[in-house]
Amino acid sequence: MDNLINLMKEKYPTFSKGHKAIASYIINHYDKAAFMTAAQLGKEVGVSESTVVRFPLELGFDGYPELQKKLKELIKSKLTSVQRLEVSSSRIDRENVLKSVLHSDMNKIKMTLEEIDEENFNIIVEEILNAKHIYILGVRSSASLASFLGFYFNLIFENVRLVHTTSVSEMFEQVLNAREGDVVIGISFPRYSRRTTKAMQFVRRQGATAIAITDNPNSPLAKCANYSIFARSDMNSFVDSLVAPLSIINALIVAIGLRKKQQIQDTFEKLERIWDEYQVYEKDEE
Repeated sequence: MDNLINLMKEKYPTFSKGHKAIASYIINHYDKAAFMTAAQLGKEVGVSESTVVRFPLELGFDGYPELQKKLKELIKSKLTSVQRLEVSSSRIDRENVLKSVLHSDMNKIKMTLEEIDEENFNIIVEEILNAKHIYILGVRSSASLASFLGFYFNLIFENVRLVHTTSVSEMFEQVLNAREGDVVIGISFPRYSRRTTKAMQFVRRQGATAIAITDNPNSPLAKCANYSIFARSDMNSFVDSLVAPLSIINALIVAIGLRKKQQIQDTFEKLERIWDEYQVYEKDEE
């Protein structure tokens, strides 16, 4: 996505005065421009709305919405937490934070549902079911997603290894033996973890099947995976929204669980006896 900024810099000398003003503002404030309407951007830089609407055509885009989409993809991977907080302060209704965030999360699940590739999802389910060993990678905010997936996969499979460590060397040590016939599931959302991407590149070279759970095809993780499944995770603030990714992971667990229903039933019958014996859960007492 840096190519977009570079493209504007390269074409800058050929722009009209108005388009130079727009380009300068976007290059220096792309974090804010991504969420402005054409009218707002025009007012900010002192040009007409129609001048802003014509500007994306100079860059080879079909229109302003396409340019805005590219800018939003750029900020997801580039903004620091401080910049995210600044951008979000102008997008969230401070008087209704709870409703704003919940509605935003609902929209992310809705968009994920509309964009999901069911055939690809089913292929991923088959790859996981047929794997000799399953490795799950997730660090930083994605560690919670990896832990959730790992918890349930450990109830379904006997060959699962959850890898979420703060050490780069430890991550490679834990996936060292991943090879052909194994599946490695990497989870990463903006700001993408370089550790997870490097580990996925490594296991794919080893011959393992790399499956990415990420947000879009341009994600560094998707580029080094055999299969990818995408979930929306656009930020609300400095916090990553992981509602849609968790829903995708939940769907994976359920789909695999339905295929291994009898085995899971046997497992839970054993576990219930153990949980009762060791009083793992609270019991309602009459």
